[in-house]
Formats: sequence, C-alpha cells, structure tokens
Amino acid sequence: MEYKDYYKILGVDKNASPADIKKAYREKARQYHPDVNSDPGAEDRFKEVNEAYEVLNNPDSRGKYDRLGASWSAYQHADGGSGFNWTDWTQGGADLNDLFGRGRSSGSSSGFSDFFEAIFGGQGSSYARRGRDFTQDAEISLYEAYHGTTRILQTSDGRRLEVKIPAGSKPGTKVRIRGQGSRGRGGAPDGDLYLRIQVAPDEAFELDGDNLKTTAPLDLYTAVLGGSIEVRTLKGALKLKIPPETQNGKSFRLRGQGMPRRGRSGEYGDLFVTVKVTLPENLSHEERTLFRELQGLRG
Repeated sequence: MEYKDYYKILGVDKNASPADIKKAYREKARQYHPDVNSDPGAEDRFKEVNEAYEVLNNPDSRGKYDRLGASWSAYQHADGGSGFNWTDWTQGGADLNDLFGRGRSSGSSSGFSDFFEAIFGGQGSSYARRGRDFTQDAEISLYEAYHGTTRILQTSDGRRLEVKIPAGSKPGTKVRIRGQGSRGRGGAPDGDLYLRIQVAPDEAFELDGDNLKTTAPLDLYTAVLGGSIEVRTLKGALKLKIPPETQNGKSFRLRGQGMPRRGRSGEYGDLFVTVKVTLPENLSHEERTLFRELQGLRG
C-alpha cells in the first residue's frame, strides 16, 4: 500500500497554516473539478485533493497523520500490522474507528483511498459524512436582478439544471441548488451547490443596497422656470416634477422605484435622481441678445 503524502498532494509545506491549507485546497479543487477539467485522471486527482483536505483541515486528524508519517515504514513492513506500535501516534491505542471522533456506519465504501481506509477508516469501514458544498459565481445584469431570471447549468454527467434567480438578488446573494455538491459518504446526503450572484455594472443605474441612483439631463429653461422631465426607471419611464430655480446637481427621491426587497413581497427601495443642467448650444443672434438683456437685469 502506497503512503499518501497529503502535504505534497495539496502542494503545501508541512508547517503550512490552516489558512494556507484551505487556500491550496480551493485552488486544487477548482483545478481538478470534473465539471471544469475533462483531462483523464482529473477526477482521481480531485478525489485525492478532497481526501488530503479531509485530514489536514482537522487539527486532531492532522496531528495523528503527522505522527504516523514518521513510522509509516514500520507499519508497511509489519506482519499484518501487528508489529506496528499504534500507541506512538494514537496516544493510548485508540480504536481506529474513533480516530476522527465518528462512529462506524453501515453502507458502501466511502470513496477514500485504500491508504485512508486502512489507517483512518477502520480497515475499509465507511463513515456517514455529508458531501461538501460548492460555490460558483454567476453574473447577471441589473435588469435581471430587478425582475428575476434563470440560468442553465450542465452537470458533469450531462444533466441540465434550470436555476431560478429571484428578483431582488444583490451582489453576494447565494442561490442554493440542493444535492448538486460532492457526493455524501456512507449513505449521508450529497452536498449543495450555491450560485453566488454578481451583478454586472449598469450604464444608467448605480446599485446601492435596495436603492438605485441615476442621473437625468435637465434643460436650462425647465431648471429656471419649473416643469417636468421624463426619467427612466427599471419599471419604465415616468414624469418627474421639477420646481422652479432647481440647481444643478440637486437630487430627487422617488420612493418605491428602487430594487425589490428580497423576501419582502411588494416592497421596494428608492430611486435617487440627480439632475444635470444642460446649457443651450448654437445660440442665434437674437437669443444672445436676450441673454445679455437678462444679464443686465440681473446685474
């Protein structure tokens, strides 16, 4: 039976910190995941990476593995394992079934290597353990975030899943797809897949929590005399009343015209509209004369 160097599998030093181990695991798991890597042997490498992380991520199992490593050759040459001094690393000859603090369970093989099963798994016994969850980023437009949308995912076995992304999803929102993570062991449930939502920048609107921000052009005459302008929202266009003598950069709050509040049916954030006064161009001689008269009146 070949000794498994879990540190080498993850590509970390034996003195690596828990954070380094987790980082290395994520990189390796992403590299060899069957959904993204179709190379022959990628699935086996993926399983090795998960097995290594299973041991090294737990301080107790990592310590026992480290103590075993130095004595592996003695175990390998022992007659049926009877010549191996288990107390050197189990601290009192603990039952192999308890090395991870989990009881024996009936069922099929856990999917671990022979090395893991013989050393950590009670000579081939399996343990009930829920499959790991996976997280995958999914980018949607602001319009899709407002109205809700769907994404089609294809699994490693060729199945197509239609995932509904609810209205009001924000950057960082997680959508759960049950049972699409890694397989459970010993009859335990499979893990879940989470879509972590990213909202693409929008040319017209800025997302601010449940609120939206936008700008709208305002002609000089409406700014001075008052009136109304058309403002675009994610529901459609509406009229915004402009009071006389509105200054450039003034912000108007349109209640209920922002993003849907997720989980709170019928509730919306607000839309903040900042007006930008636009000056007339290509003035005629008569228009320039009138502006000079106005300037004289004001002066």
